[in-house]
Amino acid sequence: MRWLAERLRPATLGERGERRAARHLRRQRYKVVATRRRLRYGEIDIVAVDGRTIVFVEVKTRRSETGPRPALAVDDHRRRRMTRAAAAFLKSHGLLEYPARFDIVEVIWPDEARRPTIVHHQNAFPAEGRGQFYR
Repeated sequence: MRWLAERLRPATLGERGERRAARHLRRQRYKVVATRRRLRYGEIDIVAVDGRTIVFVEVKTRRSETGPRPALAVDDHRRRRMTRAAAAFLKSHGLLEYPARFDIVEVIWPDEARRPTIVHHQNAFPAEGRGQFYR
């Protein structure tokens, strides 16, 4: 019955932000193929397709615009983990020959706001680490 408890609990701010980010990407003509994909090396918030490019998206949601930009929370360690997770995803789906990129979507959603502000950073960072995208 744990699955039922999960379905009934209110969504966290991060989950709401990820859903809004996926909706934003669909409106921009991306095809969202996976969300909250857990892999050996970590989680990828959204996997989408833009033309022939596989896009791995990290979503950062905040309640306020004060302080540093949410995208700055994607540090070197997080980029390396995301690169490894993306490589594992591409390999497991036989997609290594396709181009890939890493985007960051910032979602700013104050408590009193009906709709969030969304900023999409395309090609936010290169693959990092040791040659994960080689076959």
